[in-house]
Amino acid sequence: MASATDSRYGQKESSDQNFDYMFKILIIGNSSVGKTSFLFRYADDSFTPAFVSTVGIDFKVKTIYRNDKRIKLQIWDTAGQERYRTITTAYYRGAMGFILMYDITNEESFNAVQDWSTQIKTYSWDNAQVLLVGNKCDMEDERVVSSERGRQLADHLGFEFFEASAKDNINVKQTFERLVDVICEKMSESLDTADPAVTGAKQGPQLSEQQAPPHQDCAC
Repeated sequence: MASATDSRYGQKESSDQNFDYMFKILIIGNSSVGKTSFLFRYADDSFTPAFVSTVGIDFKVKTIYRNDKRIKLQIWDTAGQERYRTITTAYYRGAMGFILMYDITNEESFNAVQDWSTQIKTYSWDNAQVLLVGNKCDMEDERVVSSERGRQLADHLGFEFFEASAKDNINVKQTFERLVDVICEKMSESLDTADPAVTGAKQGPQLSEQQAPPHQDCAC
């Protein structure tokens, strides 16, 4: 099993030519909101309608290119049940990004977002980046949480917002790539403002606005 990086902004290995940076990302949220399906759609481009509850925590690795950098993503799929909370929160440390997910057809999962946000603040680094994702937007007929409510909550929490569908492959890739871009932007800002004697005046990735992919609005 690959080991999680314990770096605040990612790990750069000069001796390993396979990647420039490694980012640890967690997908969190209530049980059954579609976290596992979301990860499998992104990592393997596969989807199964069968629901199998994640036991504890699992992860997949995917390597992408952003701004001429080869970035290795270690994406952790966490169990949403309360009984696994002690296990999953132990993995928050060292995570550079979080996808906080709720189900647009499940009011309870939306109401729990605030608690999940508090856990991020409690157990992760201060500079961890978070995207709020309303999943299952293909199920418009069963929607109980409007897009506007999702956006308002995201604005209140200071997160960017996407609606997505693992089933129909809507905004899955865009969500992950936007999160990576935000992490890179914050990493670059940190290196630019840090003491050159500490950073060796090394510049982080400089991202242009064209690299932030427009996300598809799921709401009718």
